Parts: sequence; C-alpha cells; structure tokens
Amino acid sequence: MSMPLSKRMGAELIGTFWLVLGGCGSAVLAASLPAGIGLVGVSMAFGLTVLTMAFAIGHISGCHLNPAVSVGLVVGGRFPAKELLPYIIAQVIGATIAAALIYFIASGKEGFDVASGLASNGYAEHSPAGYSLAAGFASEVVMTATFILIIMGATDSRAPAGFAPIAIGLALTLIHLISIPVTNTSVNPARSTGPALFVGGWALQQLWLFWVAPLIGAVIGGALYKGLFREP
Repeated sequence: MSMPLSKRMGAELIGTFWLVLGGCGSAVLAASLPAGIGLVGVSMAFGLTVLTMAFAIGHISGCHLNPAVSVGLVVGGRFPAKELLPYIIAQVIGATIAAALIYFIASGKEGFDVASGLASNGYAEHSPAGYSLAAGFASEVVMTATFILIIMGATDSRAPAGFAPIAIGLALTLIHLISIPVTNTSVNPARSTGPALFVGGWALQQLWLFWVAPLIGAVIGGALYKGLFREP
C-alpha cells in the first residue's frame, strides 16, 4: 500500500534538509579551514547526503530531494504530476530550515559575514571561478539532464537491484567535482533557494538561473530517457 502523501512530503522535507545541511554545511563550515575538506570534500558530502537518504527514505518517498528530479520523473512517466507541487513545497521548506541552521551555526564564529554567500549559487562575479552567465546556464542544464538520466537508469526495473543509491550518490559527487568552480553547483532549485533566502541581494537576484536551467535540464533528461530507453 502506498504511503500517504503527507508522510512522503515529510520524508522529502527531512531528506532535503539533510542534503542542504550536509552539502552546503560542509562548504560553509568545513571547506576552507587550514585542514579543510576543499572542493573534493564538499563534492563527496553532497553525494553522501543523497546516498544515505536514498537508503533511508527511498522506499518511502522515492528520495527526490530536488524539484528538478521530481519534474524529470514526471516527464519520464515515473511520478504523478498531481503530486509535483506538494513535493516541491516540502523540498524547499526542508532546504530553508537547513540553511537557517547553517546560518545559525556559522554565525557563532567571530567574523562571520553572510554576504560571503552561505554556499549560494552564482554566475559572473559570483561564480567561484568567474564563469559567465552563459557558461553557468549550460553547465546547469547539462549536469541536471545527465543526473536525471542516471537516476532513471539506475532505478529502472531492468537495472541491478539495490545499487541505485550508490550510482546516484556518486553521480552527484561527480557533478560537483565538475561544476563547483562554475556555479557552486546547483542542479537543485531547492538547494539554491534555501541559502539565497538568507544571503539576499545578489543571491536572490541570480536565483532565477538555478530554477530555470535545472528545470530545463530535468525536462530534457526525463524526455530523453523516456524516448530512448523506456521499459517495454
């Protein structure tokens, strides 16, 4: 029997909270210490959040943790469109609660300045390595489309059973290894929204990109998998 929507929303809220706390939290709190974890460590942290939550709540809500994943699965025929908005609302709330906790913890250190970004996504002067709007847009579209392809392939009934969380977690790690320098890596509008709400200013002004590009990528990825590889 299917789990009630309210409980699945709760699972998505908790899961997205963990993703943002683990991923953005590691970037804000642990990346740049003298013995910090750096780009590789932050990339691994994002992957580990998805891997661990996929095992924890995958059987409850599907462990989307990401509006783009939910949209991609709708387009790919794996998720009902009528449940899309409730999932997205739960994901954004979870991401916002996590960002609030990161802000609270980070502000406990003398000299903390939220204007430094709180792991927000950005382009041009707010790209970690100064990449343009066009570069950021292309990166986010392609990374998200590929992520959806991997998710749909790993969870296909023809795929080896039980390994999907590992494949999906490693995919998100790889995506971050590639694209943190470009946009700080979104591929997830909820993950982008939480920190931007606390940073304000430039982060909110640039937030549109991290909704539009991932959602375009999600539609492409979902449509490609459905069109090319759909289960018979």
